[in-house]
Amino acid sequence: MKKLCESVGFIVFIQGVAGLLHEWTGWFRLWAVVRRLEFLGGYTVFVNIVLVMTGAAVMVAADRLKA
Repeated sequence: MKKLCESVGFIVFIQGVAGLLHEWTGWFRLWAVVRRLEFLGGYTVFVNIVLVMTGAAVMVAADRLKA
């Protein structure tokens, strides 16, 4: 369970970072999933920041789980 939480947290974190890099530089076009969700409108930067914070929180919480 600990490895699963760490893996999910890492994927969410990477999605947020890739989305931010895509918004700011235009790189990582294929990795940025948030930009494909049209209902988010102009909130993509905010959503990517939330993804980065959520991914980091899940990885920290996974360290607190017993092995």
